[in-house]
Amino acid sequence: MKQSVVWTVFLIAASCPALAAEADNIVKVKQAWRAESGETAEQIFAKVSKVAHFVPRGWEVGQKTDVGKPVIFSWAKHRADKPDDEYTIYWELGSDGAIKMGPPYAKPMELGWQAFALSLIASEVTDEVKGVNLRFLHDPANFNFVTTAQGKLGDLLRRGRCTIGDPVGVDYLLKVDEKQTSKGDLWRVQLSVNCNIPGPRYFTRDGAIIFEKRAGQDWEPQSFFAKRIATYAPSSWFDRAAPKEQEIFESAREAYKGAGLPTRGVQSPFPR
Repeated sequence: MKQSVVWTVFLIAASCPALAAEADNIVKVKQAWRAESGETAEQIFAKVSKVAHFVPRGWEVGQKTDVGKPVIFSWAKHRADKPDDEYTIYWELGSDGAIKMGPPYAKPMELGWQAFALSLIASEVTDEVKGVNLRFLHDPANFNFVTTAQGKLGDLLRRGRCTIGDPVGVDYLLKVDEKQTSKGDLWRVQLSVNCNIPGPRYFTRDGAIIFEKRAGQDWEPQSFFAKRIATYAPSSWFDRAAPKEQEIFESAREAYKGAGLPTRGVQSPFPR
């Protein structure tokens, strides 16, 4: 009996340094990791839980990998969800002190709490979850984490009298091919908007706004409407034709001519 007790005590004592190291890693992530907004993970989780189906479950250290033992945070969509229904977010602590997080669905939180909340709510819409917070999803102010030379995206949409509809996308995209340089390993924000201002209907009705951003770089407009938003003040969004848009209209016009089709209406609505 004494030997059994002694052996148990020995095992507990031997495991204490390992347990302490694991606890230290969790503390490191809680204290050292920061989103671009300056927020900690716990600050983000606390805010997101108020607007999305996001119920924090807890922290732990996972199985050892090539880079060490990842720190894992678990959460669920509903309080009654079973452990098998939980989602996880992990952080890997590099020997150089760098902290890398994943998986890709969670990467929007690197931009701040609003980006993460929007990404989760947009997924809820896709998954047809009941009680989705559409008010938060469609509030332009929540997109101010996207910045342009003209100002914050949400403020610009408000000044342009734009309302946000569906679909909304806030995603992190992985590179599919190492030789592929134009897409992947980036954040993308995609909106559909209606704007109550004079302008072509293909912009002001269900206008597509797409911005993309790579780590350490600025947001870059990708759609024609996004490029106008990033270049001109809202009062001047549609004052002139963009060269690329003009080229598209000219190409379409020539194609109609070549096919013997009427070209009326196949021209840029903007002054040259």
